[in-house]
Amino acid sequence: MRVRIAAGAADDEAVAIATALAEHLDESVSVYVGDETEPTAVHDLEEDAVAPTDGGPTARNDERDRPDADRSDADLGPTEREERLWDEIDDILEGGPEKYKEQLPEQGKLFVRDRLELWFSGDDSELRFEDGTFAAFDDWHPSGAGTDGVEDTDRRDSADGNGDDGDRLPADGLITAAATFEGRDVHVMANDYTVKRGSMAAKGVEKFLRMQQRALKTGNPVCYLMDSSGGRIDQQTGFFANREGIGKYYYNHSMLSGRVPQICVLYGPSIAGAAYTPVFADFTIMVEGMSAMAIASPRMVRMVTGEEIDLQELGGPQVHMRESGSADLIARDEEHARELVAQLITYLPDNADEKPPKREPTAPEKSPDGIDAIVPQQPNKGYDMTDVIDRLVDEGSYFELRPDYGPEIITAYARIDGRPVGIVANQPAHRAGAIFPDAAEKAAEFVWKSDAFNIPLLYLCDTPGFMAGSQVEKEGILEQGKKLIYATSSATVPKQTVVVRKAYGAGIYAMGGPAYDPESVIGLPSGEIAIMGPEAAVNAVYARKLAEIDDPEERQRMEERLREEYREDIDVHRMASDVVIDELVPPSRLREELAARFDFYADVEKSLPDKKHGTIL
Repeated sequence: MRVRIAAGAADDEAVAIATALAEHLDESVSVYVGDETEPTAVHDLEEDAVAPTDGGPTARNDERDRPDADRSDADLGPTEREERLWDEIDDILEGGPEKYKEQLPEQGKLFVRDRLELWFSGDDSELRFEDGTFAAFDDWHPSGAGTDGVEDTDRRDSADGNGDDGDRLPADGLITAAATFEGRDVHVMANDYTVKRGSMAAKGVEKFLRMQQRALKTGNPVCYLMDSSGGRIDQQTGFFANREGIGKYYYNHSMLSGRVPQICVLYGPSIAGAAYTPVFADFTIMVEGMSAMAIASPRMVRMVTGEEIDLQELGGPQVHMRESGSADLIARDEEHARELVAQLITYLPDNADEKPPKREPTAPEKSPDGIDAIVPQQPNKGYDMTDVIDRLVDEGSYFELRPDYGPEIITAYARIDGRPVGIVANQPAHRAGAIFPDAAEKAAEFVWKSDAFNIPLLYLCDTPGFMAGSQVEKEGILEQGKKLIYATSSATVPKQTVVVRKAYGAGIYAMGGPAYDPESVIGLPSGEIAIMGPEAAVNAVYARKLAEIDDPEERQRMEERLREEYREDIDVHRMASDVVIDELVPPSRLREELAARFDFYADVEKSLPDKKHGTIL
């Protein structure tokens, strides 16, 4: 019997086919490869042997099938078939066209494979395995079923740079993998900007969705290393609006939200659909000088609105750090971005079923003995709340998020006696610590995330309350304030509240006051709790009476006396006496007090009313 197989088959493949057919059909078989006129392998039943026709070694069938054949292990090794596979893998790992790789240093960024090497190398980090390396292989590679078999060299840049390899689609421009990062198992996706500018198409979309779905199963964090120009417009049919298309990304993001930490680092422009992954992520880091995100490109903005604007002005790191609040941190470069994520993940558990990891305690950077001297007695005098925080938290553990957005409230992770805590603190150094809409929004989201991942909350209250005025009303002060109060009310993690100085108006509500189920409300001797400050209260209650006093000096004495009487009524000692607060403590003992209380209440159980969900977002 004669059998002809496809061109390119190896000799050992021909031998294997001849053997199998002969034994199955019980007749001699000759195997021809491609258009060859002579058989490549012949299996003759009478001689019970199979041989390549080029004079190569002959092996009897029973010897070839035995695992303990006479050949030693030293004689065994990869066949041409495996070597060909390795060549294909090596080609895929090269990424997109060489001309695009050469542009990366000019943009200050690494080739994606080098970026993965930066992230996942070292004692506690490694790339464990990839999925979908061969995605879209048939669409571009010479060995693929959908190509015409041209030699690989014809598809790559020629030595003089005149070649055209723009059709290269290795891994479909998107890498998905499992990795260990700083000792933690994580899922990873990374765009290859050298492949169609990191754009997304059908096979890459499928890989992205599978990675998200696997993260839901494993309960491990997800790292998105984004560098994508959006959907591949010329290939949108089949992946844009489908049930399992790009739109499913954001459904999966929503399902993962609060289940596992999602961390995104932006290395380049993320436009249109690609911009939603960073805003859906729990934490987003933008790299200075190379990253941006926007709902549309500057060119599209010009077409739609006529506005002339460049990408950095439209959606660069400073825009999203200071104006939109969509960026949590800005990294100086690629190495700094990794460092930031490495620190961030130390405060987070793998998923919502676990508690955040503890570390060995360290003393604070500065002595708690200095707290009382830092906090002024005068309620209107400014100071920097971070000077207090530095005396409460373990040295080197302070990690502030969104520092330039709504700076009237500090949101930061830190450790107290080795235990991660989320800090929500008014900042009197910025507009007296009054709560503005953007600050309320920032704090609400921080409380919500911290509660989702079981991170205890510490409120440091020193605020005159929510800001008033026509501008903040237009900016939604009531709406954003409502969200902060809602988040504080709904948080079931252990909460400790410290009245550092003034706690006026609804500010005490938003900052975890007595009515909001904190485990403790602690007062410092500088504390005051009231509907409003002494000046505003005296003016509101006694304005007419004071106006009737003609003598300016007598009127001033009356104002001062009324203010002092009011301050006595709102003094923290009165609040402790009336058991409004749980304890009044010396400032130098505050760190020790907080450490003891967070430890004691670490396993406190709280529940929310039985309902589907609240209606306040």
